[in-house]
Amino acid sequence: MDLAWPVIAWALWVAALAAAFKVSSRERPREASRYDAPVPVVELLRGMRTQEVFHAALFDLAGRGWVTVEGDRLTLAPPRREPLLPYERWVLDRVAARLRGRPQAPVMALTPEGTDLDGEFVPLVRQTAIDLGLARRRWPNMIVPLLLAAALVVPWYVTIATAGLSWPGMIATMVSFVAGVSLLMAGRGFLLTGTGREITGPDREPANPRQEWIYTGSGWHGVEIEPPGSPAPGSERQEVAGHIVKRWSVAEVDTDAMSSGRSYYVALHDGSSEKARSYVVKETLYHDVLPGDFVRLLVKPRTGKVVRLLAHERHW
Repeated sequence: MDLAWPVIAWALWVAALAAAFKVSSRERPREASRYDAPVPVVELLRGMRTQEVFHAALFDLAGRGWVTVEGDRLTLAPPRREPLLPYERWVLDRVAARLRGRPQAPVMALTPEGTDLDGEFVPLVRQTAIDLGLARRRWPNMIVPLLLAAALVVPWYVTIATAGLSWPGMIATMVSFVAGVSLLMAGRGFLLTGTGREITGPDREPANPRQEWIYTGSGWHGVEIEPPGSPAPGSERQEVAGHIVKRWSVAEVDTDAMSSGRSYYVALHDGSSEKARSYVVKETLYHDVLPGDFVRLLVKPRTGKVVRLLAHERHW
């Protein structure tokens, strides 16, 4: 079985794919945006979760007087004459629909379903990023991905004609199917521009990192939080469980080491105590949980540091 021709066919297709991606990755000259990037757009470009981008939009609207957020309760403010971006109008419309005439409601109850956020909200935020020059489409239209997907027929046919239904033919069939579907599902693509990469770089912190909502559904009154490392009975490590009622981050500077960093915290309420207890967490865990989530943590009581996330449930 001579596989020379299949190898050549696949090599040519891979070369065409690489060339297309290389050409599409070139920056296209464009006039710089005259507007500051909205926080929700920056959060999306930084890879934050959809729910967090939605809540960033709520806080952004609250800062401009469109809504009022007190604790974990949101109230719609009287309409203003200020123009809104399409995704902001979408957020206000969904919030108004979920309020159903009530004067206020918990922020959690006003958060749309994930499918709605991914299917309607995120495309609007992405389009805003494109309009501001922070991102662009990889392909100007669908012709290139369609041609690349259609061109997969050539190496697939050459492989099948040479090897039949043996393992090379089966691999070629699987690769052709996965690659073709991936090209079509990705659509026109979405890439950050130079400006977009600059404002979302690792050295850039999100705006207002302490601006977080709280959760009072566990019975916590939103007032007292014990600091990390509070005296607590138990061994060197122990399990704690409860609802995340608040989370926040604090910028810290080490003058001796001439370095700076950021510490991340979550407050946990067990559902019966008067106070919530705070813990130090890693950045990854901080971004994985939201107020209202029920978690079970393995912690070091003396230092208040979380060792491991043992369980995580979200009911909204």
